[in-house]
Amino acid sequence: MLKFEHVTKVYKGGKTAVEDLNLEFKSGEFIVFIGPSGCGKTTTMKMINRLIEPTSGSIYINGKNILEKDPVQLRREIGYVIQQIGLFPHMTIQQNISLIPKLLKWPEEQRRKRAKELLQLVNMTEDYLDRYPHELSGGQQQRIGVLRALAADQPLILMDEPFGALDPITRDSLQDEFKKLQQSLGKTIVFVTHDMDEAIKLADKLVIMRAGKLVQVGTPEEILREPANDFVEEFIGKERLIQARPNIQTVEQVMNPDPITITEDRSLSEAIQLMKDKRVDSLLVVDHNRVLKGYIDVEIIDQNRNKPVRVSDMVESKIFAVEKETLLRNTIRKILKMGMKYVPIVDKQQRLVGIVTRASLVDIVYDSIWGETQDEILKENIG
Repeated sequence: MLKFEHVTKVYKGGKTAVEDLNLEFKSGEFIVFIGPSGCGKTTTMKMINRLIEPTSGSIYINGKNILEKDPVQLRREIGYVIQQIGLFPHMTIQQNISLIPKLLKWPEEQRRKRAKELLQLVNMTEDYLDRYPHELSGGQQQRIGVLRALAADQPLILMDEPFGALDPITRDSLQDEFKKLQQSLGKTIVFVTHDMDEAIKLADKLVIMRAGKLVQVGTPEEILREPANDFVEEFIGKERLIQARPNIQTVEQVMNPDPITITEDRSLSEAIQLMKDKRVDSLLVVDHNRVLKGYIDVEIIDQNRNKPVRVSDMVESKIFAVEKETLLRNTIRKILKMGMKYVPIVDKQQRLVGIVTRASLVDIVYDSIWGETQDEILKENIG
C-alpha cells in the first residue's frame, strides 16, 4: 500500500530532515511515527501528500509513484487531519464534512447522505448537519475533522497529532473511538504523535525516528520486548508494564471470569444484602442475558435508601467496558493512570464475561518494576 524507497529531504542550507528512509506497509495498517522533536516524523508524513517535496527517492501508493501525479489530485485522494482541526467557521458541519466530495463534484444529495452516514459512525445525530463549528464542543469538532478526512472514502488518511489539543479524558475516548472506526473501515492510517502512550495504544506498526533516520520499526509488542538499542529503550520508558510480561496480551488472559453482579429486577434491599455478603462496595448490573447495563455502588444506594426502588431505577449506565480481545496494555493504562478501580470485560454482544481490577494487576506491576531486579539479587545470592 505505502512504500518509501531511499527517501531523503534536505532543506536549503544543507539541513537534512530525513535521510535515506526505506519503509513498506500493508493496506489497512495503523502506522504511527514517533520520535523526539525535530526527528523528521512530520516531514516524512507531509512528503506523502507532497506538502513537502522529497529531495530524492520515491514514495509509492498502491505501486504508483506519487511524484508522477498531479499534487492537487493526489491530495484529494488522501485524507488529512491536523491538530488545529481547521474547520471553516462560516460553513455548516455538513459543508465542512463534504468539502472534498464537493471538489470532486459529488451531487448535493449524495454529499448530505455521506455526511449523515459518517456522523452515525461517531454516535452523532443528523441534527448536527446544519449546525456550525462554534456550536460544538472541542471533542465534537475533532470528530468532524476526522470525518472530513473520511468523506471521500480515501483509502489513506494522514493524521498530524490530531488529538494533542484535547483534554486527557476526551482524548482517550477519541483514541478508542477512532481505533475501532479504523478497524471497521479498513483504512490505512499514517499518524504522527509525540505521546508514547498514544503511539503504543493505536499502532499496528510503530516507526521510531531520531535525527532524520529510522531507528526501529515493528509492532508495539515487538519493540517493547526487543528495543533495538539504548535510545529506544530509554525513549519508550522502562515502566511500560507489558514489556515484562510479553506472554500476556489481552485482558481475557488476566480477567476474573466471575464478577459479582445483580440483575435489574432486584430490589434495593437485595442489592444491599449482596454487597454485605460479598464485602464489596459496588455491583455490576446485568439483564437476564448477562448484557451489561451499568453499575450501582454504596453512594447510589445511600441516595435512594428511603425510596421503594429497584436496581433498574438507580443503575448508573455510564460505565467504561472493554471487549475481551482488548490489549492488556491499554486497560492497564486506564486503571493505573485514570484512577479506575476496575474495568468490566464484555464480548461482542456486550455480555459481561469478566472483570479486571487494580488488585488483579499487582503481579504484573510487581514483575515489571521489581521482577528483574529481584531475579538478579537471587542469582547473586545463590552464586
